[in-house]
Amino acid sequence: MEVPGSSKKMIATQEEMVENKVPLAYRDQCAHLLIPLNKCRQSEFYLPWKCEDERHTYEKCAYELVMERMLQMQKIREEEARMKQKGHQSIPLIPKTANA
Repeated sequence: MEVPGSSKKMIATQEEMVENKVPLAYRDQCAHLLIPLNKCRQSEFYLPWKCEDERHTYEKCAYELVMERMLQMQKIREEEARMKQKGHQSIPLIPKTANA
């Protein structure tokens, strides 16, 4: 499944994530790495020196997603700065309410 705005694809399906009880906050493009990590953690009784390879690959994937989002936000801010210099009205990231 393709995720708009991201270079990574969703590998784990919704059914797999529900079956493996992946929390909603962690259902991103790295969920396919979290599923075996959580299984390893449960089988090894959450010992911190176990499952290091699985944890490293999951954390690397999560880090790459965060960096990708930061780069996208930086591009948005640069575009807004260019638009502001030209005198165009920029589209606000957070819309103003009627009473504000």
